[in-house]
Amino acid sequence: MKGVVIALLVALAMVHFMAEPARAITCSDVNKALAPCVSYLTGGGAPTSACCDGVRTLKSLSPTTSDRQTACQCAKDAASRNPNIREDAAAALPNKCGVQTDIPISRSTDCST
Repeated sequence: MKGVVIALLVALAMVHFMAEPARAITCSDVNKALAPCVSYLTGGGAPTSACCDGVRTLKSLSPTTSDRQTACQCAKDAASRNPNIREDAAAALPNKCGVQTDIPISRSTDCST
Protein backbone atom coordinates (compact mmCIF):
# COMPACT_ATOMS: atom_id res chain seq x y z
CA MET A 1 0.00 0.00 0.00
CA LYS A 2 2.82 2.39 0.90
CA GLY A 3 4.43 1.72 -2.50
CA VAL A 4 1.18 2.55 -4.29
CA VAL A 5 0.89 5.86 -2.45
CA ILE A 6 4.47 6.79 -3.30
CA ALA A 7 3.95 5.87 -6.95
CA LEU A 8 0.80 7.97 -7.04
CA LEU A 9 2.58 10.97 -5.51
CA VAL A 10 5.43 10.65 -8.01
CA ALA A 11 2.94 10.46 -10.89
CA LEU A 12 1.10 13.55 -9.64
CA ALA A 13 4.34 15.46 -9.30
CA MET A 14 5.32 14.55 -12.87
CA VAL A 15 1.96 15.73 -14.20
CA HIS A 16 2.32 19.00 -12.30
CA PHE A 17 5.76 19.73 -13.75
CA MET A 18 4.73 18.75 -17.27
CA ALA A 19 1.63 20.93 -17.13
CA GLU A 20 3.41 23.95 -15.67
CA PRO A 21 3.82 26.57 -18.41
CA ALA A 22 7.32 27.58 -19.40
CA ARG A 23 8.55 30.93 -18.19
CA ALA A 24 8.72 33.59 -20.90
CA ILE A 25 12.03 35.28 -21.59
CA THR A 26 12.46 38.82 -20.25
CA CYS A 27 14.67 41.75 -21.20
CA SER A 28 16.54 41.15 -17.96
CA ASP A 29 17.38 37.64 -19.23
CA VAL A 30 18.59 39.04 -22.54
CA ASN A 31 20.64 41.79 -20.90
CA LYS A 32 22.25 39.33 -18.52
CA ALA A 33 23.07 36.90 -21.34
CA LEU A 34 24.60 39.58 -23.55
CA ALA A 35 26.37 41.64 -20.86
CA PRO A 36 29.67 39.73 -21.29
CA CYS A 37 29.55 40.67 -25.00
CA VAL A 38 29.65 44.46 -24.58
CA SER A 39 33.43 44.74 -25.06
CA TYR A 40 33.22 42.64 -28.24
CA LEU A 41 30.16 44.51 -29.53
CA THR A 42 31.81 47.90 -29.03
CA GLY A 43 35.41 47.02 -29.90
CA GLY A 44 35.30 44.02 -32.21
CA GLY A 45 37.94 41.33 -32.17
CA ALA A 46 36.92 37.95 -30.83
CA PRO A 47 34.09 37.38 -28.37
CA THR A 48 35.07 35.90 -25.01
CA SER A 49 33.97 32.43 -23.94
CA ALA A 50 31.64 34.09 -21.40
CA CYS A 51 30.07 36.08 -24.22
CA CYS A 52 29.54 32.94 -26.33
CA ASP A 53 28.09 31.17 -23.30
CA GLY A 54 25.62 34.06 -23.05
CA VAL A 55 24.67 33.69 -26.71
CA ARG A 56 24.06 29.97 -26.17
CA THR A 57 22.01 30.76 -23.06
CA LEU A 58 19.97 33.30 -25.02
CA LYS A 59 19.22 30.68 -27.66
CA SER A 60 18.17 28.11 -25.06
CA LEU A 61 15.89 30.64 -23.32
CA SER A 62 14.03 31.42 -26.55
CA PRO A 63 12.61 28.20 -28.03
CA THR A 64 9.36 29.71 -29.33
CA THR A 65 8.67 32.37 -31.94
CA SER A 66 7.21 34.61 -29.24
CA ASP A 67 10.35 34.20 -27.09
CA ARG A 68 12.59 34.99 -30.07
CA GLN A 69 10.55 38.10 -30.91
CA THR A 70 10.80 39.27 -27.30
CA ALA A 71 14.54 38.58 -27.18
CA CYS A 72 14.99 40.36 -30.51
CA GLN A 73 13.14 43.46 -29.28
CA CYS A 74 15.11 43.48 -26.02
CA ALA A 75 18.43 43.19 -27.91
CA LYS A 76 17.31 45.91 -30.34
CA ASP A 77 16.37 48.21 -27.46
CA ALA A 78 19.70 47.56 -25.72
CA ALA A 79 21.63 48.23 -28.93
CA SER A 80 19.69 51.48 -29.41
CA ARG A 81 20.66 52.62 -25.91
CA ASN A 82 24.36 52.08 -26.64
CA PRO A 83 25.52 54.12 -29.64
CA ASN A 84 28.94 52.43 -29.51
CA ILE A 85 27.56 49.03 -30.55
CA ARG A 86 29.11 48.14 -33.89
CA GLU A 87 26.47 46.76 -36.28
CA ASP A 88 29.02 44.53 -38.02
CA ALA A 89 30.16 43.00 -34.72
CA ALA A 90 26.56 42.48 -33.60
CA ALA A 91 25.62 40.77 -36.87
CA ALA A 92 28.67 38.49 -36.70
CA LEU A 93 28.32 37.54 -33.02
CA PRO A 94 26.26 34.32 -33.30
CA ASN A 95 28.46 33.02 -36.12
CA LYS A 96 31.67 33.87 -34.24
CA CYS A 97 30.31 31.89 -31.30
CA GLY A 98 29.27 28.98 -33.51
CA VAL A 99 25.61 29.43 -32.57
CA GLN A 100 22.83 29.33 -35.13
CA THR A 101 20.08 31.61 -33.88
CA ASP A 102 17.23 33.65 -35.27
CA ILE A 103 17.74 36.48 -32.81
CA PRO A 104 19.52 39.37 -34.53
CA ILE A 105 21.22 42.09 -32.52
CA SER A 106 20.65 45.27 -34.48
CA ARG A 107 19.04 48.68 -34.15
CA SER A 108 17.19 48.22 -37.45
CA THR A 109 15.74 44.70 -37.17
CA ASP A 110 12.00 44.16 -37.56
CA CYS A 111 11.43 41.81 -34.64
CA SER A 112 7.86 41.02 -35.63
CA THR A 113 9.01 38.81 -38.52
